[in-house]
Amino acid sequence: MESGGDDRLYLEDLHVGQRFTSGLSHDVDEAQIKAFASQFDPQPFHLDNAAARGSFFEGLVASGWHTAAITMRLLVDGAAPIAGGVIGAGGEIQWPRPTRPGDTLRVESEVLEVKPSRSRTDRGIVTLRSETRNQEDQVVQVLTAKLVVPRRPAPGN
Repeated sequence: MESGGDDRLYLEDLHVGQRFTSGLSHDVDEAQIKAFASQFDPQPFHLDNAAARGSFFEGLVASGWHTAAITMRLLVDGAAPIAGGVIGAGGEIQWPRPTRPGDTLRVESEVLEVKPSRSRTDRGIVTLRSETRNQEDQVVQVLTAKLVVPRRPAPGN
């Protein structure tokens, strides 16, 4: 990459079909699920094993928002090496299957669209589809996000 040692990607570096995979993964355990849920999504199927067994999920599951937070961490840690950070401008999220204790999550992303801004010439919008997958390669979350991505600064700036 011709960026003077900067391994982050600018708008000019991105193209439709480009793929990224998180170099890291995240192990999810029961304690994390319950801690997140107790603070942010205190529903019985996230907090209580017995109640969870009798629920729609038939067992303890992580909040979708917990899965989203883990996804964000993995994106920031390298699954979306965007210059300026992972700055969202909107998106859509789906949880096709729950995250459960013992799951190990990773993120695979693909660039769907790169659109330079006409009014703000220093940036553009990139649409990135990220699948969060567990250790069995099952998709537990799909996030299609519009990200604000800066253009490469002119030399000397």
